[in-house]
Amino acid sequence: MAKKRRKSGSIEHHVDERWMASYMDMVTVLMCMFIVLFAMSSPDAEKYEQLKDSLATGFGVEETDKVDTAEGVIVPPELIDEEGELVTDVDLAIKEIERLEEIRDEINTSLTGKGLADAVNYKIDEHGLTVRLVGAETFFQGNSTELNPKAIDVLSSIGAVLAPLKDEIAVEGHADPHGSPAPFPTDWELSSGRATQVVRYFVEQSGVDQTRAGASGYGSARPATNDASPAGQQTNRRVDVVVLSDQSDEIRSLIPGLVDADREAASKKSHKEAEKSKKDTEKGSSH
Repeated sequence: MAKKRRKSGSIEHHVDERWMASYMDMVTVLMCMFIVLFAMSSPDAEKYEQLKDSLATGFGVEETDKVDTAEGVIVPPELIDEEGELVTDVDLAIKEIERLEEIRDEINTSLTGKGLADAVNYKIDEHGLTVRLVGAETFFQGNSTELNPKAIDVLSSIGAVLAPLKDEIAVEGHADPHGSPAPFPTDWELSSGRATQVVRYFVEQSGVDQTRAGASGYGSARPATNDASPAGQQTNRRVDVVVLSDQSDEIRSLIPGLVDADREAASKKSHKEAEKSKKDTEKGSSH
């Protein structure tokens, strides 16, 4: 930038060279244009014909039985089944339920072989598969985090199934609101300690990857039932082993409604709705 020293000794600045910024922008645009021209200088004849036919079809110049003669799909491959049909969220939710049911059945088969099938119960919901160890006294010493022999037998069967999986495992400890946690200060420490012992067994004895497992204690904040009877409070004293679903929130939100529903009917309904939506979109784009 040109500068001129005044008689007083100060420097005078001129702004008459701002044109250089616009000039540099123009040079950059020209460079990009030449790069594009170079890239187009040796076109693939087959791809060029596909692009030409696709554009002609899209603008209605040529009639064709296909929507687009160019190769490739707009819908991601994982959303297309083996028959080329669109896979809806309901289909993905049903597939996830079936996968979780397979894990449940494998655990149940192992426990049944040991005569321990009644030691746990199961639940499949938007979180995933919950294997519930009901009745803390069945698995731990009274007001203790020490696993008893029955707990070890149960956890060995569960851990053997969980170890090969890639799912994250959440172990949640719970207590009833009326028990005495002594020698622990509160139910928080007791429930957290029991959950931690279960995770340690899975990692140290069953070979579950420690990066996939975590423990948390909820004390009496999340009761499974409001039944104040001894049986109800025993239900609240529990440890939940949750195989967490890795599906999206949209897909997982569909799982509870599909668990006991007619899944085949739900799948057909979702496909009809997807087809109707597709046709409505095509009609809108044709106007």
